[in-house]
Amino acid sequence: MLKILLALLVTLLLPVASSAQQHADPKYAPQMARPAYGGAGPIVVVDDSHDNFHTLEGKYAPFGELLAADGYRPRSATQHFSALSLQEVDILVIANARSSAPGLSAFGQEEITAIGNWVKKGGSLLLISDHAPFGTAASRLAEAFGVNMGVGFVVARTGGRNSSQILFRKEDLGEHPILDGRNQSERVHSVESFTGQSLSVPPGAVALLGLPRDALEVETSVDAGELIRGGRVLARSVAGRAQAVAFMFGKGRVVMAGDAAMFTEQVIPGLGRVGLRDHDNQQFALNVIHWLSRLIG
Repeated sequence: MLKILLALLVTLLLPVASSAQQHADPKYAPQMARPAYGGAGPIVVVDDSHDNFHTLEGKYAPFGELLAADGYRPRSATQHFSALSLQEVDILVIANARSSAPGLSAFGQEEITAIGNWVKKGGSLLLISDHAPFGTAASRLAEAFGVNMGVGFVVARTGGRNSSQILFRKEDLGEHPILDGRNQSERVHSVESFTGQSLSVPPGAVALLGLPRDALEVETSVDAGELIRGGRVLARSVAGRAQAVAFMFGKGRVVMAGDAAMFTEQVIPGLGRVGLRDHDNQQFALNVIHWLSRLIG
């Protein structure tokens, strides 16, 4: 089990080296008992203009399939965001944007201002930014909404051992319409993440996936691997922080997540598949979109 965890950690934590190996699961086919929209539903635009590691044409193709099966209209955005380009967007999804150089923001101030103003006026944003180096690329955008990104690697005690795969259930799940769904059958009972960073919980926000009290965040994948092996490294406690938060921002709605894999379905050679089909991840992803499109809450 330890070897599997370490192999998964290495594959997920090294996006440049693993991009040719880690791929969308072609066998994923979402089954929708009751689609949210029977016709032309809201337009969901997924960012493809910031060298994103996850795009609709790539590793987020299963996420796009899930949206389409539920009646939404997923689209790719190939140009940077402005007040004009956001006019026809109902929900904006930004997943693992990458900057042009280490330590830099992937988003300029004009873009950050445009996105912030659009949300204030009623837009809905799902910002997903994984473990390093993705957190740094999106941290300035997150800060514009009052969220601090940990920009590291979170490891927590799961099943008696340290793991970068974190299972959220019971007391880890916040009280929010996203966790309740439209009815009892859509209630989220457990969600699993697959290596990510921590997020602060700003005033007025709800921690959808609250990190456990013993969760730690380290700066490098090497340190994360050492923690999983039971070693000691310099780490900081991230108790009280989260891997997913939801809040209102002006007239708009925002969900931020510190892990990307739980919103899609991926295959990792030698290890198998991870993502939407684990625990209640698919229902969680649907409920997030339902809240952002104002079907619930």
